[in-house]
Amino acid sequence: MTTTIGQLAGLLERVAEKARASGVFGSVEIKGQRLVCVAKASAEPAAYRVEVDGGKLWVSLVMADRWLSESIESDLMHTGDKLEELLEEELVDQGYTGAPLGFEHYRSDDKLFTFRSALPVDVARPDPAVDTDTVTRCLLGYEACFRNLGDMNAGDKPEG
Repeated sequence: MTTTIGQLAGLLERVAEKARASGVFGSVEIKGQRLVCVAKASAEPAAYRVEVDGGKLWVSLVMADRWLSESIESDLMHTGDKLEELLEEELVDQGYTGAPLGFEHYRSDDKLFTFRSALPVDVARPDPAVDTDTVTRCLLGYEACFRNLGDMNAGDKPEG
């Protein structure tokens, strides 16, 4: 019961079109079976992804730089904000009406610091209209949630 490559490719392409139109990302590309949206103004390279892993569709923020990941964690610690609540607020602002997304934070096998959430999409039978809307809202909610945390928006800060 796995999704066909064509179904996944179609879903990723539709979400990529909407991600490009949003104007909040740097480059937006499909690399294999993964949508990669570069964070526009982070202090160090970071990317938002949509991809299948373990039979689930995930949205994530990944970065190789430990300092950038720690800047996000530090911001949350100092403000006392809970990532789950910040994400839920941004998803509501995006018009997402599904169940709250949980999240995982870890260092992946390929040594990327990763924040990710499983999406409520049946990857075996994606619904083109509903799932494109859901995935797009979650991707944009992730970007809005993380944009102002740590040094994810360093490009807008004055230098020197």
